[in-house]
Amino acid sequence: MMDPRAWQEFDAHWIQRLSLLEGKCGWRRVAITFAHSGDSWFWLGGLGLAWLIGPEEWKTMLAKTIGAILLLAVIVLVIKFSIKRERPEGDWGAIYRTSDPHSFPSGHAARAFALAILAFGWGPVWCGVLLAIWAPLVSLARIAMRLHFPSDVLAGAGLGILYSVAAVLLFP
Repeated sequence: MMDPRAWQEFDAHWIQRLSLLEGKCGWRRVAITFAHSGDSWFWLGGLGLAWLIGPEEWKTMLAKTIGAILLLAVIVLVIKFSIKRERPEGDWGAIYRTSDPHSFPSGHAARAFALAILAFGWGPVWCGVLLAIWAPLVSLARIAMRLHFPSDVLAGAGLGILYSVAAVLLFP
């Protein structure tokens, strides 16, 4: 187990290196887009719409994915409100900072990695490949926009992977 001071040093070093502060870099708009692309409302709305209008053969897979994402959100919130780690100082993401002031673990990283694994297990492989490329980009964007420390994202990614592997194994 890593010493808490070592984690703090790790977080401080990497958030400083990865942050895209206002006016610092042209990549900020890209990071903002990726940071938002993992929002739960976006995914739940999109999956729900696909369930409503998509082909019948997708309905079971989409229903399982929606249920898995909702349960994962509950797990993440229980952990967040138990640990109560404050988000990093930052100038962007007021909606996140207001509605959910806690950063550990990253729900966006958990959801992004879970969606990738669930797509490999339940959906078309091509979708899993695209989501496996997208998930780390969402996670890095959450650090770049100073909404999460790197350890928040690593914990969220690990949680999302473990959770979704268990979901796929339990509900093939």
